Order: sequence, then C-alpha cells, then structure tokens
Amino acid sequence: MTFGSAARPLRSIDDTTVLGGLRAVHKHLPCHLLYDATGAELFERITMLDAYYPTRTEHALLRQHLPQIAHQVGPEPRVIEPGAGAAVKTRMLLTALERPTSYVAIDVAHEQLQAAAAALRAEFPRTEIQTLIADYTHPFELPAPQHEWRRVLVFFPGSTIGNFEPSDARTFLSQLGEAAGPDRLLLLGADGTRDPALLVRAYDDEDGVTAAFNKNLLAHLNRLYGATFELDAFEHRAVWNAGASRVEMHLVSKGRQIIRIAGATITLAPGEPIVTEHCYKHTPEAMQAILGSAGWRPRQVFTAARVPYRLWLCEPTR
Repeated sequence: MTFGSAARPLRSIDDTTVLGGLRAVHKHLPCHLLYDATGAELFERITMLDAYYPTRTEHALLRQHLPQIAHQVGPEPRVIEPGAGAAVKTRMLLTALERPTSYVAIDVAHEQLQAAAAALRAEFPRTEIQTLIADYTHPFELPAPQHEWRRVLVFFPGSTIGNFEPSDARTFLSQLGEAAGPDRLLLLGADGTRDPALLVRAYDDEDGVTAAFNKNLLAHLNRLYGATFELDAFEHRAVWNAGASRVEMHLVSKGRQIIRIAGATITLAPGEPIVTEHCYKHTPEAMQAILGSAGWRPRQVFTAARVPYRLWLCEPTR
C-alpha cells in the first residue's frame, strides 16, 4: 500500500529546503530536523513536564473515551500510526481495541522506533508489530501485513497535525485516507488552546528542556552538514501569533554571526530569528474545515474539561 503517489526512501536532510530556508528573508528550517535520536529523547522529556499540558490532557481523554472508541472501531482492526515516537499512547489504544491484528509504527527516529516496537511485541504477542523508518510527511510504502483485518484505524495523536501548514494538513490527511483504504477511521488529537500565557509556558518551560530540544536542531545540522552553529549563540523563544492562531518556535541570534553550512555562508544579524516549528491551535470550525476538505467528517468529538483539547474520531465522507 502506497502513501501518496510514489514511495521514496527517507532523506535525513534536504539540501534545497535547508539552505533555501536559511537564505530566506525570514529564515526557517523544517521541523522534522528536530527529531533525531537526541531530539526524540528530549521531546519525551517535554511531554512529562508539568508545563506541557497537551500530553497529560490527551492521556486523560484517552483513558476516559477509549472503550467507546474501541467499540466503534470494532474487532480485528489494523492500526497505522505516523510519528509513533515512544508509543506510550499506542499501548493504551492497543489494550482497548478488540483483537488488533497488526500495528504499523512510522517514525524517523530509528533507535526509539525499534525499542518501542520490541516492547510492544512483548506486550502484545498476538498483534503483528511492524515498523517503517520514514518521514511520514513524504510518500512512503506501508509494509504488507501477514493477517487480514476488518478495518483500518489511523492513529494520529499529540496535536501533531498543528505542525502542518493548513494546506499541507489537508493534503496529508487526504493521503492518509487513500493509504488506509475505504473501510477506515481516523483518531486525531488536536489542541485548540489560545491562552497566550499557558501556551508560552508550555513551549518555553522553566527547566529549559524545550530550549535544549530546539537548539538540538542546530547540533543535528552540525553533525549532518559539518555546519558551524554555536548553540550558546542562540536563544530559544516561543511566540504566540494570534493572527495566525499558532505558537512559533524561534532560535534567535544573540549577535552577528557568520555560519558555514554545506559550502554556503549564512549571515545572521543580532536578534534575527530562525523559525523551527509552527504549532497551530485550530478552532473547532477550522479543524472541521481541514478535515472536510481532506475527505473526513467527524463521527464523534471528545473535548477536555479544562482546556479545549479534542480527540476527533472521523470517518470518510465518500
């Protein structure tokens, strides 16, 4: 089964995208570079921080509503999870589902993916656990399972959909639907919080873990490209952009810098930011519009009590 129009291998870095972003008037880097092995470990630490409300909120929603969700999914499903990470929520899902036949974990962090898969195989010996090392934002080919399934459930928690530009989110969700096949459901986690104080604290924690996570992107470029980024020469900053309804992660140059990367020279002015990630916080209306244009419609929406974080259980519109 192919995701998108054609399969292609994972690229650890895209020269055109990286250099083009650093040469742009408003400098930016692709957020998938945040997730090398070190970045994946740091992100797991972020999810355990008191300040980072999305993870504990989503965990509470899953604990409360997974029995009902599993009933709607039905027995013997196949589960596909782009961006599986450490698969903590996956365990909750597979435990709740009735006799899941197979599970496909997709991620760029090879070591974390293999460790998570090994643990899942031990915990769920009757479920076929498959892994795919891929950047799921690009086309990829799903491995063929050994067992038949009755329905495919695409699991995309963590409000990761907010890291896509809205037009890219539509394309991604549409392609996920094509890959999953006609008898499919989607369980999507999405954050709609718009409280600036709560958001900035979540994305710029007092312990500095998010700052280390963001700066590790530069260390990643140093390793891959032989770039000359000095991590201490940058300040991590989280900015709430109310007009765009998103949190922006910035790496701000503390002074004038000349960076060499892949044979190119990049100049940074004092105070100049490099945007490393957008985290959109969609209203229910905006999220429903994105889903609808991608061929999905909500079957049921579960909303947290204290913050507007939601689980969207969706079915195809056609």
